[in-house]
Amino acid sequence: MTDCTVRAVVDALDSRYPRDWAESWDRVGLVLGEFDHPVSRVLCVVDCVPETVEQALDAGADLIVAHHPLLLKPVSSIAPDTFKGALVHRLIRAGVALYTAHTNADVANPGVSDALAARLDLTGLRPLVPATGAAAGAGRGLGRIGTLPASLTLAELARFVAQRLPATTAGVRAAGDPERLISTVAVCGGAGDSFLADAVRAGADAYLCADLRHHPVSEHLAAGGPALLDVAHWASERPWLDDVAVWLRAEFGVEVLVSDLDTDPWTVHAIRNDLEIRP
Repeated sequence: MTDCTVRAVVDALDSRYPRDWAESWDRVGLVLGEFDHPVSRVLCVVDCVPETVEQALDAGADLIVAHHPLLLKPVSSIAPDTFKGALVHRLIRAGVALYTAHTNADVANPGVSDALAARLDLTGLRPLVPATGAAAGAGRGLGRIGTLPASLTLAELARFVAQRLPATTAGVRAAGDPERLISTVAVCGGAGDSFLADAVRAGADAYLCADLRHHPVSEHLAAGGPALLDVAHWASERPWLDDVAVWLRAEFGVEVLVSDLDTDPWTVHAIRNDLEIRP
C-alpha cells in the first residue's frame, strides 16, 4: 500500500472531478478533515447521513467520499443539537474526513450517468446534454444516451432495469405503452425531469431518471415524447460508487468500501392488499 493522506486523495479527486465543473449553486470538494491525516480505508456513499456515518466509523474509515453535499445550503450554525451539526461533530471527533463530488461528477466522463448506462449494457454512449463552459469537450455532459444490445418492450425494459439496479422499496415505474419497442435509451443519474425536452431532441425511445413528477410526465407523453422510467434517486447514483472505488484502489492501493445502505427515504410501498416494507 502506498503512503496516502487526505490531501493526496483530495488532490486526485479534484483532478478527476474539477470543482469548476460543478454547477454554480453546488458545493463540492473537501467538507472537513485534516489534510495531513493518513488514509488507509475509504468509504464511498451516495448520502452522508447518520447511518452511513456510523457505517464509516464501524469500518474504521479515514475518509468518506460522498456524492450528495452535506452542506449544500448555507447554515449559520453547526451546533451539535442540529442534524447536520451533529454529523459534523461526530466525524471530526472520530478523525474522519468528508469529501463531496456532485454535479462535477455528474458531468464528468466517465461520470455518474456512465455508470448507470453501464448497468443497462448501453453502448455508443454520448452526452444527453453536452457540457459547456469549463467542462466542455471530451464527451462530458449531463446524462447519457446509448443503444441496448437488443430491443425490448417497455415492460421488458422496466423488468430489466429492476434486475440491474439496486433494489429499493420504490422499485421501477414506467410511463408509456408497455408494448412499445425500445432500442435507444437516455439515462440521467438523479433528478432528471429538467431534461425531458433533451431526451426528445436526442431521439431516445425511452428516458430513465429519478424523481419524475406527475404533470411534466403527463404533458411529455401527451406531446408524443419517449417512454419514461422512474427509479429511486439513490439507486440511479449508487452504480457510480463502484467506479470511484475501483479508481481509488488503483490510484492509491488503499482499501475502499462501497456503502450498500439504501438511503432512499421511501420505506413503504403498498399495492392494493399487498404491503412491502423495507427492513
